[in-house]
Amino acid sequence: MLTILKAALNHAFQEGKTNSDEAWRRAKPYREADAAKIRYLTAAECRRLLEACEGAFRDRVRGALATGCRYGEFGRIRVSDFDAQARTVMIAKSKQAKPRPIALSDEGAAFFAALTAGRPRTALVFSRADGEPWGASHQQRPLIEASARARLEPPCAFHILRHTYASALATKGVPMRVIADQLGHADTRVTEKHYAHLTPSYGAEAVRHALPALGLDAPPAASGFLSTFDAAS
Repeated sequence: MLTILKAALNHAFQEGKTNSDEAWRRAKPYREADAAKIRYLTAAECRRLLEACEGAFRDRVRGALATGCRYGEFGRIRVSDFDAQARTVMIAKSKQAKPRPIALSDEGAAFFAALTAGRPRTALVFSRADGEPWGASHQQRPLIEASARARLEPPCAFHILRHTYASALATKGVPMRVIADQLGHADTRVTEKHYAHLTPSYGAEAVRHALPALGLDAPPAASGFLSTFDAAS
């Protein structure tokens, strides 16, 4: 919240609405206030959630887990955005205002192929049962109800599906730059903040490469010291 407030105040300063930015430059966040706090679903929880979803909403949840798209991006995907040969989905309009292709797994590509087969290229891939687009808050109630049936507590929010997608990639050691590109992040800072700790080798290779050889393969010098405890006991 402080970051958002400062951004607004900085904009006001740059637009000449105030003569100084000194007052809020001194404001600092509480310690650990910006620590990454994310929740993601396990594979078993994903399966339970999908089984608990109904009709067109199940396809929407499954598609979110397959792409990691933001909710707004997801609602704009059309049949023409799916490239079966390249196995990608093109996000034509994103938060960063530039198109990006999302690579699909074999399972994800088969899922999109089944959803788009024989449909007009301009049709929305994901729509409600009545054919209308999903609105800004149409996902909340069915997701809460599905979470209750899937025994997920607290209930799953749609953004958690995006976290789940990214977390799954991180735990498999996918580079942060690749995950950032898939999610549509401008750089890797936000990606690293949320997901780097999930990468098995995160930081390990850098540490091993940087530390000099100190002859640590020699017999421990502390062996004599430790023997004093044996003698004392």
